[in-house]
Amino acid sequence: MKREIFFDKIKNIIETGTRGSVYVASDFANVAEIETVNRILSRLEDDGIIRRVMRGVYEYPEFNDFLHEYVTPLPDTVAHAIARNYGWVIVPYGDTALNMLGISTQVPSVWIYICDGAYRTYSFSNILLEFKRTTNKDISKVSYKTALVIQALKAIGKGNIDANIVNKISRQLMNDDKETMLKESQYATSWIYETIKLINK
Repeated sequence: MKREIFFDKIKNIIETGTRGSVYVASDFANVAEIETVNRILSRLEDDGIIRRVMRGVYEYPEFNDFLHEYVTPLPDTVAHAIARNYGWVIVPYGDTALNMLGISTQVPSVWIYICDGAYRTYSFSNILLEFKRTTNKDISKVSYKTALVIQALKAIGKGNIDANIVNKISRQLMNDDKETMLKESQYATSWIYETIKLINK
């Protein structure tokens, strides 16, 4: 009886959520023990309510009426689900950071993230996710938006920053994000801090 209550609760959380959402067992740690949650997720998969993306990672699939097929979950959504499962802090790196900020429209061949966890790679639907361990202070003591911008600036390189890049990044950020970023980046490399001051204007 208790397991059925847990089942109904987790099912309701998923079905009242957004299509395309990605879940791991730890997302429901406040509902039941992880072992029980894993069995419930497996049962929901058998019932066709969720789809397995990879081991331990499931999606509440989104159906595309035009294509008449389910949409592949967003790589960044899957990456953050994996990070939640392990308790990692992650930040997009290199071309992934540029794509996430809209600076580059090129889809990365490998979605790379730096993290405070282990080095791991995962694949699903011909998409490769790579997590690189770092002790970089740029991700451990700053907000996600600040870390994302810093990684994007590093990917672009000091000599390639121009007004167009500054404006593109500025348009992606709320005023509160900019103010926080200015405070958090004051101990970053000098050229990055100076660029962030320009973004904040």
